Amino acid sequence: MSNPHPPRPSFLRDLSLPAVVAGFVAVLVGFTSSVAIVFAAAQALGANPAQTASWMWALGLGMGLTSLGLSLWYRQPVLTAWSTPGAALIAATQGFGLAEATGAFVACALLIMVAGYSGLFQRVMGRIPMAIAAALLAGVLARFALNAASAAATAPVLVVAMALAYLAGRRAWPRYAVPGVLVAGIVVAAVQGRVHLHGVTLAWTAPVFVMPAFSVPALVGIGLPLFVVTMASQNLPGVAAQRASGYEIPVSPVVGTTGLASLLLAPFGGYALNLAAITAAICMGREAHEDPARRYTASAMAGVFYIALGLAGGAVAGLLAAFPPELVAAVAGLALLGTIAGGLSTALAHEAHRDAALLTFVVTLSGLTVAGIGSAFWGVVAGSVALAFQRR
Repeated sequence: MSNPHPPRPSFLRDLSLPAVVAGFVAVLVGFTSSVAIVFAAAQALGANPAQTASWMWALGLGMGLTSLGLSLWYRQPVLTAWSTPGAALIAATQGFGLAEATGAFVACALLIMVAGYSGLFQRVMGRIPMAIAAALLAGVLARFALNAASAAATAPVLVVAMALAYLAGRRAWPRYAVPGVLVAGIVVAAVQGRVHLHGVTLAWTAPVFVMPAFSVPALVGIGLPLFVVTMASQNLPGVAAQRASGYEIPVSPVVGTTGLASLLLAPFGGYALNLAAITAAICMGREAHEDPARRYTASAMAGVFYIALGLAGGAVAGLLAAFPPELVAAVAGLALLGTIAGGLSTALAHEAHRDAALLTFVVTLSGLTVAGIGSAFWGVVAGSVALAFQRR
């Protein structure tokens, strides 16, 4: 008689070197691309150095525990991130103190929980055709490929060496192409004297509790806009990335969990957590593992690295900052090429959806921002309007 509940696969058996490297690259790209905005947001609210460090503790643990826990629970690649447009919004606000802003963070977390656990956000995502979701993903990621090409202007030897390593790896050892790119980049940068390890200091990060203070101006000026940009500019492309990669991860409980984690960590600086899109794509591509069923190990390892980032923020931040920016741009762009190609292939596969998908891709790639909401949302709007006209 067969067992109706087969044993869950072993994480250690499924783990591989490419998955570990994909998780590290995802954290490297996610941290270096936007940590300065998070620091600016904390400082705009008057946070002192200890409170700013607490933000990194809360965000690192929040992203790490949710990514690790959700990936192991669903055995699918689930990667979370801090809300980058949310941090930019906070950094641009004036007239609010840290306590009032913390109250707004709590309100935002509650709204995310309601949108997630109620199923409302999942119903909205269910109305977006796969062609538009794939075009959205390709548009979000294509900017990183363009940044990789632009990096050759300031570091031609480094970027060309990494590109050659990628081409050689794709031909000789496809599973290890991205690890080879990272190693080649580190070696060339070290030879050029561009790897600076003097900023690495061993120190644990301590959390600092801030009692939330609730006020209507802060709720309207920070809490509600933070919720809108996090859902529209982060969670929407995050779900689209999962769908375009062939994963049907339960949207409602996952988004609700990010809201719950944000609620628990808001008093320590965890202003808003959400599903990742760009870094998640690194963990969901063939470079992470040939077997799609085992790519969850990449996002789980990213969770482990994020936990380390939170607990030892100074040391890990110094290590990640030791790499030159061109290396980070090149490894991100090259690691995402396969996912970009797959997204464009899916988006343009059916002629009936081709115009709408192409419009979604162009608007998303443009970087358009209106009312504080990023181009990912407006790309979906443009594609949906175009599709509606075609159907009429």
